[in-house]
Amino acid sequence: MEDQRSKFIFEISLSVLNHLGRNLYRSFATVLGEAVSNAWDADAINVHIYIDRDKNRLCIKDDGIGMSETDFQNKFLKIGYSKRKEGQISAVRERPFIGRKGIGKLALLSCADKITVISRKEGDQYIGGTIDNSGLDQAITEDLTPKEYPLEDWNVSSFGQYIENHKQGTIILFENMKEGIKHSLSFLKKIIALYFRFSLLDKEFNIYVNNELITISSLDDLAMKTEFLWTINELDDPYVANLKKIFISERNEHRLLNVSENIKGFIASVEKPRDLKITTTEERVGVDLFVNGRLREKDILKHIPTARVVESYLYGQIHCNGLDDEIDRFTSSRESIVADDPKFKQLLIALKDKIINNVLNDWDTWRRKHRKEGDSENLSLSKKERKAEELYNAVSEEYSITEDTVTKKKVDSWVADLGDDARFNFTSYAECFISENLVRRFIMEKNIPLSPEANGEYAKRQKIEDENKNMGNISIDIRKNKSKLSYLSMNHLANMVDKRDKNKEACLARDAYEYKPIRDALAHTALLTDDAKNKLTSVYTNIKERVRNLLAGKIKVGEENK
Repeated sequence: MEDQRSKFIFEISLSVLNHLGRNLYRSFATVLGEAVSNAWDADAINVHIYIDRDKNRLCIKDDGIGMSETDFQNKFLKIGYSKRKEGQISAVRERPFIGRKGIGKLALLSCADKITVISRKEGDQYIGGTIDNSGLDQAITEDLTPKEYPLEDWNVSSFGQYIENHKQGTIILFENMKEGIKHSLSFLKKIIALYFRFSLLDKEFNIYVNNELITISSLDDLAMKTEFLWTINELDDPYVANLKKIFISERNEHRLLNVSENIKGFIASVEKPRDLKITTTEERVGVDLFVNGRLREKDILKHIPTARVVESYLYGQIHCNGLDDEIDRFTSSRESIVADDPKFKQLLIALKDKIINNVLNDWDTWRRKHRKEGDSENLSLSKKERKAEELYNAVSEEYSITEDTVTKKKVDSWVADLGDDARFNFTSYAECFISENLVRRFIMEKNIPLSPEANGEYAKRQKIEDENKNMGNISIDIRKNKSKLSYLSMNHLANMVDKRDKNKEACLARDAYEYKPIRDALAHTALLTDDAKNKLTSVYTNIKERVRNLLAGKIKVGEENK
């Protein structure tokens, strides 16, 4: 008996265009990238981008092989058609195809009310059509199928000068841009130079904006604000080569990071986080992921956040062509990689362990070397040492002399030579200041009378001060607190609160006397020997503990002298 069951087939609603294209794209760079990538795959040599602010229009024209009617219907308008079904490289220039799923073209529908695509092969007439998004919206509302919604005819007058001397290739005209053409020409040139790197690497692929060829010079301001550079597995890149060329040893540092993974790229840091803003917009340059020369995900560090301040200074490119294999690892929006893709996760682990961790440590070391604020969370320095170094940097900057001064290099080296000692002395002085004033306050609080020895020291110091004031011919009060205690240093203060037989018991007085000669040298801004620094560090550790015990009431004042 013959089988009478019906045969069922899929029907595609036009609303799928919203899900796959019109509502998925958020970045204008992504939309622009789809058109430029199509031109690359079509073996174009030149891509012209024309901006007409007055008419709110954008036009992208290439001189690729163009499309016949059959190509336009069966390839360009066929959602999901993949060029790779016919091979992995283009027919004329043997370029590796960038396109993959055949749905990226839908991005073109997302940024304007009306989009017209026309194309011609050499010697043929133009073919093409217009997509009016208002008509498409209506068709979607009425739940029409693609066959029930033919493209509108295109109008040759809309293209005007854009088709003059255009012998082959494709032109896409965007009319009534949805958010207006809000970006400046400078912005467009910069994002093209940043994100369409293959246009800078291949001399047979050029991108123009309003007839100006885009080169790495569009990134000159970013390059000039770049401080440090890390190259990964020797990336051959004209922008990186330019950075190395303009780097100077007094300001810049560079390190090559060799990793076993099959990735290349570079990471760079700028002088200030605001230097990463693209012209006057809120968009920032970050560390982006590229696959086969195409931007695949912006700011991939968001997947491996360190919560360190260094991140806000970094930009760069990670190129990992291994992500483009037989498995489709890219999201439908084409703006990112599938987050839990195993190969992508391996890349992130390598990026964090072998690259970013080195960058974090180098950045802190290099910033401090060039007397700038480093990473406060880097544990290579204690909190006190780091703050002392920052104070030294701020103060020494005030003694910087102008670049045209003959002695500048020598003076800069003198200042640089003080760095390590300044970090130690500033810290030690702060410890001295805090500890001695706390003991003074303790003595005042307890109403402990001055000993004859302390009175004698006070009289001696006051006399010296009076003599110096007379010599300096000054009559102002110097000490905010006129108490006699303000004339006494730690050894005399310690004798009043914690003095015992120094040969039998540890006490603050014993430590203070060991502290005294080095403390005085410190107060006179002398540079200390390594032995003196070690001694001061060990003695002050004891002093700090004794002062803490004194303030906590763990040392009973007065009993020590009984």
